[in-house]
Amino acid sequence: MTVYNFAAGPATLPDQVITQIQSELPSLRGTGMSIMEISHRSALFDDIINTAQQDLRDLMSIPDDYEVLFFQGGGTGQFAAVPMNLATKHHRIALLDSGHWAAKAGAEAENLGYQVDTLASTKATHYDRLPARTSTLPTDTYDYLHICTNNTIEGTAYHDLPQTNGTPLIGDMSSNIMAQHYNVSDFDLIFAGVQKNLGPAGVTLVIVKKSLIKKVDHIPSVFNYQLFAKKNSMPNTPPVFNIYATGLTLKWLKKIGGIEAMEALNKKKSSLLYDFLDQSKLFNNPVKHADRSLTNVPFMTGDPKTDQAAIDDLTAHGLLNLKGHRSVGGLRASLYNAMPFEGVQALVNELYHFEKNL
Repeated sequence: MTVYNFAAGPATLPDQVITQIQSELPSLRGTGMSIMEISHRSALFDDIINTAQQDLRDLMSIPDDYEVLFFQGGGTGQFAAVPMNLATKHHRIALLDSGHWAAKAGAEAENLGYQVDTLASTKATHYDRLPARTSTLPTDTYDYLHICTNNTIEGTAYHDLPQTNGTPLIGDMSSNIMAQHYNVSDFDLIFAGVQKNLGPAGVTLVIVKKSLIKKVDHIPSVFNYQLFAKKNSMPNTPPVFNIYATGLTLKWLKKIGGIEAMEALNKKKSSLLYDFLDQSKLFNNPVKHADRSLTNVPFMTGDPKTDQAAIDDLTAHGLLNLKGHRSVGGLRASLYNAMPFEGVQALVNELYHFEKNL
């Protein structure tokens, strides 16, 4: 039986990447050493990390005036690192509350002593759409505006970015980086955990304008952008294996046509599932159509017992990890980059048969 993993993260990796890791694991490039054994100070790892950085620049068309950094600590770590590095003038942050992770970012900044102003929120409608501001962002008031470009739990995504009126825009792109196209130059900083679209958990990308990197006092070294830029992301031992695996995934993305080809495939995958849900008399997707995510699709029947019966049926047919987040319930299909179109076809086919036979 073919197994398809619809987990929200850590998520499925390309078969080609898994196969290459397997073949190279005993001896990387003929060295007689595993990737898990080589020194991060070696010329071999210098080549691995520098190639990964360049492939990121190529795939995302990252301008030369941005740094590409590799951190640990996940997106949650960047909830702290971003304000500590950037909120140094006003100590005040603007936030668009589009769901769980945007709210968590705001709470972390507040916990560190920064003022966070929520400019708009859709919490009252269970985050079924993106928040829309009705007023122009005032100038020279906020250190930055924080958005989460894709909401894994609620199933919404920004397809058009908010206007900032000159305020730096920070994007948490953890769940749709390279799944759809954004202009890097529209952001002042992007961060993303790689464990959904680009690799195994343990690496967080930070793409930040060089002009924003400055000396900051009283900041932990592991969060210090200036230090990481100076040390090529290696002020301490980095997650060597995870950067290596991410680099292999970036090569795979290049081979299949880059972000443009990936976005087209993701639109095809998500449209197949949304089309089924829109005509279904049993399942429902609660998100406003214009704000639907390409990568995370929550859906439900309205009855928890029926939802669980559907999950059990799908699991029995090799369609795994489809239980919705505990705060939403129902089901959720995560259609990240490595999920093949055939996996979504199998999901829709089994949902059709479940509904028909209920």
